[in-house]
Amino acid sequence: MTTMLIQEKKGNINNTPVNPKTIDWLALHWFEANKRIQRKRTRSGKEIALKFLNDNPSLTQGDVLFEDGHTIIAVEILPCNCLVIAPQNMFQMASVCYEIGNKHLPLFFENDELLVPFEMPLYKLFTAQGYIVKQEQRKLLQPLKTTVAPHDSNSETLFSKIMKLTTSNE
Repeated sequence: MTTMLIQEKKGNINNTPVNPKTIDWLALHWFEANKRIQRKRTRSGKEIALKFLNDNPSLTQGDVLFEDGHTIIAVEILPCNCLVIAPQNMFQMASVCYEIGNKHLPLFFENDELLVPFEMPLYKLFTAQGYIVKQEQRKLLQPLKTTVAPHDSNSETLFSKIMKLTTSNE
């Protein structure tokens, strides 16, 4: 069996008509979606070599990796055990994001909820602080991408800046 080499995305099945074609799903965990080089097998058993040498692939649900007259190979992000946090206001949103960011954990956003891969210490922390926290199986599809300036010991902290921004409008 030969390995199929894939070096670029072709689009997304949500933006492409696929009616007469068979979809062969390539299952990926959320943490594999940004890997530039990996070998996987599709649901039908086709061996795939992903080699995105120039850019981070940022693969997501439904991304088309291959298409011919009969078949489409598309990405399926697998659900995982997550913490789902529903902040009640912008202050809570900022506090939760700060706590998660301070632990350098990946953070996802969907339908006004924050999602993070499940960790029991984080679950206990947020529950003890009174946040509404659920444990659910979810697909982590929309990462929050942030850039943060380095901490400056001569000025106020990043947390205090965030708190000022969130409390000034309330």
